[in-house]
Amino acid sequence: MKTNEVASDSTSHTFLTGAILFANLDYSGLMDYAVKAIIGGAIWMTFKLTGDYFSNKMKNKKQN
Repeated sequence: MKTNEVASDSTSHTFLTGAILFANLDYSGLMDYAVKAIIGGAIWMTFKLTGDYFSNKMKNKKQN
């Protein structure tokens, strides 16, 4: 019976800690970060796809 009390107590501490952390979040800052991360990811993906395209093009040129 005592183990159930400990599990419930630890769950309530985890929930309370999570609630406090989410209450203190700066949502506008989080939104700015998300926008910057999406833009940065798009730029990275563009460079990656361009590099792969030219790499394959040069590899095919060497084989011919």
